[in-house]
Amino acid sequence: MKICVYGAGAIGAYMGAQLALAGADVSFIARGPHLAAMQKNGVRLQTEEGERVVNVRCTSDPRELGEQDYVIVALKAHSVPGVVDAMQPLLGANTAIVTAINGIPYWYFYRHGGVFAGTMLDSVDPGGTQWKRLGPERAIGCVLYPAAEIVEPGVVRHVYGKKFPIGEPSGEKTERILALQEMMVAAGFDAPIRDDIRDEIWLKLWGNLCFNPISALTHATLDVITSDSGTRAVSRTMMLEAKSIADRFGVHFRVDVERRIDGAGAVGAHKTSMLQDLECGRPMEIDPLLTVVQEMGRLVGQATPIIDTVLALIKLREQTAQHALAQTEARTASQSPGVTQGARAA
Repeated sequence: MKICVYGAGAIGAYMGAQLALAGADVSFIARGPHLAAMQKNGVRLQTEEGERVVNVRCTSDPRELGEQDYVIVALKAHSVPGVVDAMQPLLGANTAIVTAINGIPYWYFYRHGGVFAGTMLDSVDPGGTQWKRLGPERAIGCVLYPAAEIVEPGVVRHVYGKKFPIGEPSGEKTERILALQEMMVAAGFDAPIRDDIRDEIWLKLWGNLCFNPISALTHATLDVITSDSGTRAVSRTMMLEAKSIADRFGVHFRVDVERRIDGAGAVGAHKTSMLQDLECGRPMEIDPLLTVVQEMGRLVGQATPIIDTVLALIKLREQTAQHALAQTEARTASQSPGVTQGARAA
């Protein structure tokens, strides 16, 4: 089984390394110092069982790898539209695309049924690029519950969790999803096949859409957000707004709001991915987690006043953070040795 992990960051490298250890023919698409370290030394995977070095083929150029059986897309969701063209050499007639991303995926309304079947969501798939170039028929949903981190380039630590629910948009148990499940189980993952993977996507999104932006705005960890009366109330209201929308699309939540909030709080003093991105100067996953919920609300005429408010705040927070970063980089460049006073003035 040939599997390419497109975006072998922390969670992608963890998944790929475990799959390689289970016998899959795994390759990684990565970049920067992390790619260079993995090419030189392999992936140093740290788990509760200890540390292992896993050697997989690593490159920044998909053209070197050829057609795959599965492409696991483990990029931040907002990065995917920009690599659709680069992914094409990986795609054969029967290649499946496993969307291991946070938020609503591009294929959400494929084989959805009802009046919205076939709808493309501009907030996560601008211009329908993924729908048209990757194809919704290739898609298999995958929800990420584990956490991993890059300790240093080439070194990935598994923090907690092994659960990766998967599912076909149609809910069928196809040969390709059964084969994928078999390989994921061999890799040590809990990979249940869901009859409606959209329910699982919304359950994960339910927390991400509130906890992530609130953490980035306040710099608070999950335990604080869920125990503080004010931020807990904001989270609850955002989640209820989202549930009103999801209900209109036939989504079933197997837990209630309070239990979902308590579950997040039980994780402890954890920084959300959005807060980590903010602190590292990276773009944040705003559109796949918040803007898309706003867009889906407008499809059914459902108002989202609190989500709209938090969305406006987090978008401005990102703009100010990126502006500050650009100013810092400009000052550093102007003060670098060898830059003349005349060049600074210019």
